[in-house]
Amino acid sequence: MKKKGWQRYHTIWAMLFLGWFVSYIDRTATGPIITWMIDNKVSFLSNVPNPHGLGGLIGSLFFAGFMMNQYPGGSIGDKFGHRTVVVLSIVWAGITTLFTGFITGLILFVLLRVLLGLGEGVFYSNDRSYIVYHSPKEKVGLGMGVVITGLSVGLTVATLGVPLLLNAMEPVMGKEAWRSPFIVLGVITLIASLLIFKYMKPLSTSVQKMNPESPAVKEVYGSAFLLMLKYAAVFVVMIMGIYFAALKMGLSDISIAFILVCLCPLFIVFLYKTRKSEIRPVLANKNLIFLYVSFIPVIWHLWLYGYWSVSIVKDFGGGALVAAALVASFNGIAGIVGFPIGGKISDMVAGTENGRRNVLAVVTALLTVSIFIFAAYVMTGHNNPVIMSIILFVSGLFFFALQPVSHALNAEIAPENNRGAAFGMFNFISEIGAVLSPVVSGVLRDSTGSWGAPLLLDGVLLAASCILVLCVNRGVSTQMSLTVEK
Repeated sequence: MKKKGWQRYHTIWAMLFLGWFVSYIDRTATGPIITWMIDNKVSFLSNVPNPHGLGGLIGSLFFAGFMMNQYPGGSIGDKFGHRTVVVLSIVWAGITTLFTGFITGLILFVLLRVLLGLGEGVFYSNDRSYIVYHSPKEKVGLGMGVVITGLSVGLTVATLGVPLLLNAMEPVMGKEAWRSPFIVLGVITLIASLLIFKYMKPLSTSVQKMNPESPAVKEVYGSAFLLMLKYAAVFVVMIMGIYFAALKMGLSDISIAFILVCLCPLFIVFLYKTRKSEIRPVLANKNLIFLYVSFIPVIWHLWLYGYWSVSIVKDFGGGALVAAALVASFNGIAGIVGFPIGGKISDMVAGTENGRRNVLAVVTALLTVSIFIFAAYVMTGHNNPVIMSIILFVSGLFFFALQPVSHALNAEIAPENNRGAAFGMFNFISEIGAVLSPVVSGVLRDSTGSWGAPLLLDGVLLAASCILVLCVNRGVSTQMSLTVEK
């Protein structure tokens, strides 16, 4: 007999929701802050010829760190426990965000953004795996959808709240007001890490029934933290080394981003040569490969809007910074509905032939159409804030609904003992979109004088994603073999 009411897995979902919330506030805040700094000619963005390109490069450097730690994060979680890495990730994010509010100069700003990316990069693969282990198997898709709603809420709060905080602090701090969101959000994130550490635990009776070496229950903080530091040290040297070398050679912002993307295939080759038995199961399946690559445009879209949405709406006549942020926030608000609906539909069709694949393809196609509708509307000179808000909300519904479907399909296809690694590889490859999107879109904006070209490119990429999804041939899914806490 199924238990009714609030269960322990609901508490786990709530804490992981909180983790997504603070993670997305921390990373999304950079976009509105950069836009404010460009508008107010502040600090290192005061006298540069291509401010959107430089601002986008800062975002791309963050995502380079985020991308590089995806697979290591899943591997560390498989070895030392998924809960362990989730807690360490949020603590790391809080510290780096807080410190960003106190530093001076472009180099330190970039360094701390890269470090934030490395810390947050380990979260995703462990969050997804922890849900799979500690949710009823018939609610895995729903759990993934509910938890990742924290992304949408964090995205919305940062998009709308950061400009409000900047405006409120400007009379007090002047041109140093850009520091205030980092300080406030850093403190909030550290508080969240304490709550997650205290409450995100399975029932002790369930733990006793599990293999103590299972990543579902294992907790080894010291060794996990040291391994995270080792990876971070290597990746910081690589990313900052590329950045400094590119500056010395006079390379453009967009060239730097493409060089950073080259780290992805090089790292995969390195892993394949040094850890073949560990990585082969998550690379040998062509369905997983199609799924990984199909998500690159999805992440591109996320960070075109997550990083530049306020600037896009503002440039197309959406009003001042706060008014533009209000319109842009409707895209993020849609995730509150879209994520759980997508997860629920995903669970409903899981037992049919290519059920999740088909839902994913349809929703991706609808998202593509909505992107072109928004681009056509604003590029033809229309700027009614109500209509823009409606289009962005509907587009957001499709965008956020497709994500838990894709995540559940990935969990369904991946080998059980390699799920953390599979989720890590999934996000590692897909984060190519995040590395390129802010800077490529920013450079296109500077070179054309409009956000029209970036919007059209976004639609083309999502159309390609839909084609790749259709290449996945899962057949009739079998029930995932899970260690489940009822």
